[in-house]
Amino acid sequence: MIERVLVPMDGSEMATRALEYALEVHPDAEITVLFVGGEPSPLMGQALRLALEEDLGAAVETLADDVFESARDLASEYDVEIDTAVDVGSPASKIVAKAEDVDAVVIGSHSGSLHSRLFVGNVAERVVRGSPVPVTVVR
Repeated sequence: MIERVLVPMDGSEMATRALEYALEVHPDAEITVLFVGGEPSPLMGQALRLALEEDLGAAVETLADDVFESARDLASEYDVEIDTAVDVGSPASKIVAKAEDVDAVVIGSHSGSLHSRLFVGNVAERVVRGSPVPVTVVR
């Protein structure tokens, strides 16, 4: 029986669909929404913006706040409370590590940005390959 579900979210439409799926399919499970701020790198996008921050942890928390607010709003439509968690690093690695503490992962198929598909790689694919628990990929 699935009692604990991890839903990684980045604010994308696909991540929102993953949370909707988790809420519908696992209505009695404890759902944790995980936001992972990418490690600073020379690539464009969020990671570069984070690299310019003096306090990386605070910057990631700020980015996570909007994602969590949307996630809580969606969960309230299902009359469910969710837990939240924030981490910094390689999203796939952090998701796989956090999967050790749950029974299943529900993840969006991609974030939707061209940058993430071309430069960062397919996070969902790496999570499927590395997860110690079942992973559902939502499109």
